[in-house]
This record gives sequence, C-alpha cells and structure tokens, in this order.
Amino acid sequence: MSDVPTDPGGTRAVPPFAVISGAQVQRALAGNEKQIVELVEQTYRVHGDGDSVNPPSYFLRFPDRPSSRIIALPASLGGPFRVDGLKWISSFPGNVAGGLPRASAVLILNDHDTGYPFACLESSIISATRTAASAALAADRLSLGRPRPTRVGFVGTGLIARYIHTFLTGTGWSFDEVGVHDLATDSATGFADYLRRSGATGRITVHDEPRQLIRESDLIVFATVAGRPHVHEVSWFEHNPLVLHVSLRDLAPEIVLASCNIVDDVEHCLKADTSPHLAEQLTGRRDFLAGTLADVIAGRVAVPTDRAIVFSPFGLGVLDLAVGKYVYDQVHRSGELHVVDDFFHELSRYG
Repeated sequence: MSDVPTDPGGTRAVPPFAVISGAQVQRALAGNEKQIVELVEQTYRVHGDGDSVNPPSYFLRFPDRPSSRIIALPASLGGPFRVDGLKWISSFPGNVAGGLPRASAVLILNDHDTGYPFACLESSIISATRTAASAALAADRLSLGRPRPTRVGFVGTGLIARYIHTFLTGTGWSFDEVGVHDLATDSATGFADYLRRSGATGRITVHDEPRQLIRESDLIVFATVAGRPHVHEVSWFEHNPLVLHVSLRDLAPEIVLASCNIVDDVEHCLKADTSPHLAEQLTGRRDFLAGTLADVIAGRVAVPTDRAIVFSPFGLGVLDLAVGKYVYDQVHRSGELHVVDDFFHELSRYG
C-alpha cells in the first residue's frame, strides 16, 4: 500500500478497499517461482532481524467435527513491506471425499498507517505458494555442502505436494527418480499422472507404503494431513536424506532426535503436538533444534552431512503477508483491481 491519501486539510483519507479473486491471484503468481522464493527469503531475513510481529496462530476447533479446524494467523511485517494483516484458513479433510479442496482461505491486508483493511484476497493459493516457496528455499539452502538430491519422494499427494513440486522444478531442480505415496490410492495415481503431464523427468514410482520410498529418496517431502506420527523407524533415515517435514506431525520424536532439525520459528514450532513439540515433551529440552532457516541463510548455523536434515516449518503469517502484498501490487499495476465503493461508510464521528 502506498502512503495513506490525505485531503487538502491534511486529514487522513480512508484507503480504497479491494477484493482480489483466486483467478487474479493465480495470474499474478504463475511462472514467478524464482521471484517468490527470493521474496520469501527476504521475509525470513526481516523476521530473523526482529522487524516483524508474528503472534501464535489461533485454532478454532469443533467438538462435533474433530478433524476440522479454522486457523487465524495475524501478523505484521516491516522492512520494505510495511503491511499488517490476517490469514483465516480452514482445513476440512472431509471436503475431499465430496469433491472439494480440503483448505479454503482469505487474507486481509491492513494499511500500516491507519490500520484500515485495504484488500481481501482469496488465499488458498497464496498459502500453498508461500508454503511451497519456503520448502524450495529450504531444499536449496539445506542441501549446500552435500550432494544435491536427485531422488525425491512425496508422502501425501494433495495440493501442497503439487505446489512444492512446481516450485522445485521452477527453481531449477530436476530428479532422476520421483517416488509417490498416499493412503488414498487414487490420490497417489492422480499425482503420478500430474507429474507425467507436467513433463517431470526421471522414473515415477507409486509406492504402497512409505518405507521403500523413504529409503530410496535423497529428498523427502511430507505433505499429509496426519494428526500424529505414523513414521517411527529411525533406520529408514540412515542414508541421511533431506526431509521437508511440511505437515509437521508425521515423524516420531525418536526420528527428530536422531536428526539435525531446522525450523522456521522455534516458539511457533514447539507447540500443537508437532513432531518437534513431541520431542521436547519426551526429553524436557529443545537443544535438538539446530536453529532456524533464517539462521542458516545468515550463516549462523552450519548444516552437518552425517545426519538426516529435517526442516519443520510451522508456517508464518508474515510469509502470507509478503506474498499477498506482492499479489496486490501486481494486480494494482495491471489496472484490474476491483474496488468496492463505499465499503467503509460511517466515517463522520458526529454524523
């Protein structure tokens, strides 16, 4: 958002309020994987320098629908971004059987100076994009100093897995082998078909269970809806792969403790029964965390080569703000911003 407009008397004016559709969001982001990864890296740097506010996420849960939730992620991002806001994202796994995506979301952007909301954006695409860009950035930075992975395995094959694959290939990755596993067979075969249609190179193998996939992959992506650990064997990781633990709750704490662990934010990740949180509860300590991705980017943490590397990103609201602001600016420059006239109406204190 540019500086808040003022009237001739110097009084601040209300910023116009715009609604940005999912189609507009997708057009603004498509094909810009490298630029978005650079944007996410810049956001991590700003957050690592302390020029942000990223409170705990708030979980709305339902006694009658225990597998479903809606999460509020408020945040404020400084640096060159200067924007505040809130992502409101739902996760209803039962949608999938009914032919709907599991997640839906909106993002509200607030003006830095007045606090007025100035945009509402469809945000399931923004959320998937920032998650995938974060994963691609981690894959690049955490693989430095070790052989670059050529065999990738995806455990969980929904929208997030597709976006992560898009961002990996869009930032220069190619693989000799791609392994695929999902509890839902049709999802696994559907993802394999997508890979072939997208021109993925290398052999594509659908695995009935995760053991062989994990053992045969140098880079492993967990993108499931698991609520508790389902992978327990430390020996499956003895070849020291790089693990993008995007879904956070797949790995038993014993695997976490045997690995080098990088997170996006320590306090955020050690809660809500994530695998790192379970490891903290098991041991009563948190020194198994080597640091954050921002620490790695800044050179404060070196990544070892003699252990599995596990990146567990809780997902920071500041990333949604950065990507959402990028989309807003792109749509604004295109001249296609849909402004809702008179959205803020009662503006005179005394009528």
